[in-house]
Amino acid sequence: MICIFISDLHGKTERYLKLFNLIRDQKPAAVFIGGDLFPHIHACDRNLNFKVIDDFVDDFLISEFIKLKLEMKSHYPEVFIILGNDDPKIEEQRIIDAESGGIWHYMHNKKFKWNDYDIFGYSNIPPSPFLLKDWERYDVSRFADPGCVHPTEGIRTIEENTDIEYATIQNDIDELTRDFHPEKSILLFHSPPYQTNLDRAALDGKFFDHVPLDVNVGSIALRRFIEEKQPLLTLHGHIHESSEITGFWSDKIGKTQLFSAAYHKPELAVIKFDPENLDKAERIIL
Repeated sequence: MICIFISDLHGKTERYLKLFNLIRDQKPAAVFIGGDLFPHIHACDRNLNFKVIDDFVDDFLISEFIKLKLEMKSHYPEVFIILGNDDPKIEEQRIIDAESGGIWHYMHNKKFKWNDYDIFGYSNIPPSPFLLKDWERYDVSRFADPGCVHPTEGIRTIEENTDIEYATIQNDIDELTRDFHPEKSILLFHSPPYQTNLDRAALDGKFFDHVPLDVNVGSIALRRFIEEKQPLLTLHGHIHESSEITGFWSDKIGKTQLFSAAYHKPELAVIKFDPENLDKAERIIL
């Protein structure tokens, strides 16, 4: 059973076209899309112009997936999608609305039963140095690493109905996975877990206010969850350069297999795997 995982395409249409051609050719059973999907805009002030993203979402992303579904008919895969920290949350409703057309399942903070598997999705990342805070939460406590902007600060494109000061990734994941069967679970995250091959940032020798920066920038909450619950598979993105620094796009925590599709070069990185035979997974660069 072929599955495909991609992440961090950042609105690059040439990457998407490669993905569509691969789906046509391989006819996978499922496609997992791990966030940071839209063209990047700099959150330098509150007067953000989203027209470039609006056009991309409506005229390319949704339109091309609809075309692909019509073309492939019964061979069209199940598509599971989340957004990432570079995707303004004001655009989320467009992705939710498009779900009614059957082109994908929007998975943030949701669970979906697919064949024998439980699919979970979650977009939020721990505090970062970036100003756009739509998809940021405190990790396990009200702490932000040196050089990071607190989730209570920065810029948000929508008004949150959650108390950001006290919300944490840990609490969110505990709530999301309350009904959890680890041996048949696949979790689609944007953030990688802390201190793995997948969360290594290019921060060597860098300081903030004379404090050395941690080169591992993943989520402690996700690491603890994986260590304790031991799901079958977790999928991650976010840290583009990690695989180049560590030499690995995968890792294991106990029995849990971890894959990252984030990639630092212009090509498209695709993780191709069979959930029944994860040891045979491969990364393809297109």
